[in-house]
Amino acid sequence: MLNTKKKQRIIKKNQIHEKDTGSSEVQVAVLSTQIEELAKHLKKHKKDNNSRRGLIKMVLERKDKTRYNALMKKMNLV
Repeated sequence: MLNTKKKQRIIKKNQIHEKDTGSSEVQVAVLSTQIEELAKHLKKHKKDNNSRRGLIKMVLERKDKTRYNALMKKMNLV
């Protein structure tokens, strides 16, 4: 999982305003980073089914395509 300092850096980079910690952009950025780290873990530990289940639960339904695309570009994931 993400440590506090790394999570704060992600929040600061993606927040819309100074006190924003829960906007869609911030949530997607934090979850995307968690998913990336968990995927790396699962490549190394192939039989960790509990973590694999957690990864599947993190998948998000994308409703606002323009905001999603803008965030993916900002995070260099496109």
